[in-house]
Amino acid sequence: MNEHTCTEHLVKDIKQRFRLIMDGHTAASMRQKGSQYALNWGASQLMLAQMAAEVRREVTADSADQAEADKRLYHLAVALMKEDIRECKLLATMLMPEGVMLPEVACLWVEQTRQVEVAEAAAMHVYQHLPQAGDLAYRWIASADELTQLTGYHVLSRLFMRGMVPAERAINELTDQALAALASPTLPLRHAAMNTLQRFADLGLVYRRMARGATRKAGYDFI
Repeated sequence: MNEHTCTEHLVKDIKQRFRLIMDGHTAASMRQKGSQYALNWGASQLMLAQMAAEVRREVTADSADQAEADKRLYHLAVALMKEDIRECKLLATMLMPEGVMLPEVACLWVEQTRQVEVAEAAAMHVYQHLPQAGDLAYRWIASADELTQLTGYHVLSRLFMRGMVPAERAINELTDQALAALASPTLPLRHAAMNTLQRFADLGLVYRRMARGATRKAGYDFI
């Protein structure tokens, strides 16, 4: 069985498993709130994480070595992200191996993502672990697309929480872009920008003073 056929079989099997973990009440509630998926099984993040661990074990056990397993998981994650099914997209972010995704593929995922939930999951499970995560995040927060900006802020928040200290030029860019995002009518974007500035301030006293000075000058008082 070739790689493409193997991936197709895995995707089909995973879709069948969703029926076992569906939550009709949650799915209906999400649809009422404007959930933008062709299909939504209402599965919880915890159940999807458990399924991801199970799929990862199965693929690893069926592979000759970890390199082959990572390759198979990569192709599976890419295939799942193409499906307009909530659980497929979220599972894709959980299955993508660390250090395997190329920057151009990450940018393609960001460009094609239209749900806040998926953007947040990809930032947490995938993008923050890329070697180019910082550079990509600063590129994304400067985008004209608000969901792309939101993704960038989530990545930066996680990088700051891991102790990444930005260069001076990047600090100026961050504060300028974040202050513009705080004026957005889109609540998730405002929250993402605010959280990023707070995580930046947590890096130390000097950074807290920078963040507080920039935000208070613009009329905000949350740091």
